Order: sequence, then C-alpha cells, then structure tokens
Amino acid sequence: MAENSGVIALESAQQKMRQHFLGWQCRLRQHAVRNLAGRPSSGMRPDVVLEAEGVVYEAVTVLLVRRQPQSSTLEFQHMVKRTQDPKERYAAALKYFAANYYQEPSGFSDRMTALFAPESTAGQRIRAAGQCRLRFAEKRQSYELPCEVRPVPENDPFWDATYWHNSLFNPSLPQEVMILSFAPDWSGAAADPPSY
Repeated sequence: MAENSGVIALESAQQKMRQHFLGWQCRLRQHAVRNLAGRPSSGMRPDVVLEAEGVVYEAVTVLLVRRQPQSSTLEFQHMVKRTQDPKERYAAALKYFAANYYQEPSGFSDRMTALFAPESTAGQRIRAAGQCRLRFAEKRQSYELPCEVRPVPENDPFWDATYWHNSLFNPSLPQEVMILSFAPDWSGAAADPPSY
C-alpha cells in the first residue's frame, strides 16, 4: 500500500507542477497583451537546449494552444480575413486575447508549439533532435521541461491554431511554415521555486 501511495503522491506532484506552469504561463500572456502591447515577455520565450549536440537556441517564442482549439482558430481566421490593415488586425487580436482568452489555464494543453520558416536551421535541428529541454525564466520563477519534439502536420488542429495565431501578428507570414510541438515529460521537469 505504501508503494501505491508513493506513486499517487508522485503523480499528484507532477500534476500540480503542470497546473502551476500553465497558470503561470497564462498570467504572463495575459499581462503581455494587457500591458506590453502583446510583445512576448522572457517567460514566454524559453531557451531550447539540445543536450546531445551541446546547442542552445535562445528565446524561442512558444504558444499555448487550447485543448480544443477549433473555435478560437475560427476567430483568428475571421480577424485575419476581416481586414488587410495590419494595425486593425493587431488591435483586434490584442482586444480578443486581453478579454478572457487566458482566464482558464485548465482549458489549455501542455503541448506547446513554435513556428519556424521551413529553411530555419534552428527549426530543422530541433526537429531532427526529437527531444530537448525548454528553459523558461521570468522574474523569480523558472522551469526546466524535458520535451518530446515532433513536427505538427497540416491536418492537425494545433497546426491551424498556431498558424492563424501567428498570422494575427505577422501580416507577411507565408503559407509554407514549419510548426513543431513540444510535449513535456513532467516526471523529469523542475521548477524553481518548487510549484508543489
């Protein structure tokens, strides 16, 4: 029985860390859209560490994607297609994200995404590695998450969510992009200070 309770305690600690991380990320993103004109803060741009190669790519912007992203993706598409004026589009996106988009951390997947140009050396090397560590830090909180890296296929709802989210802020985004997902292994994650 003691062994089982230890397993439950470990799972509970991992779950608490996951919940704390998603809550922290949502607060950072809400602050960015409300106070920083949507510019990603340092806590939203982790360093990507490829340990086997001894390579670190600094400040890669990652997105949080809703567990069920279809309805928000439709809203992103609508905002992009409604106007060709990048300033109007940007203002509409800030208003949308500042309202209540990041209000419920439980509505988000812990599988994050990042968009790269197809010819991006960083994107290609991260994709080929298949695994990495994401190092997040802002103010007094940091996380280090071992992650499985996979390319996101175009028929995946996470691809659409990532592409249309980025289109809101980048009016010249080409159709051909590389989108990678980062799925954390919470059993090997670390937080400072601890979040459980």
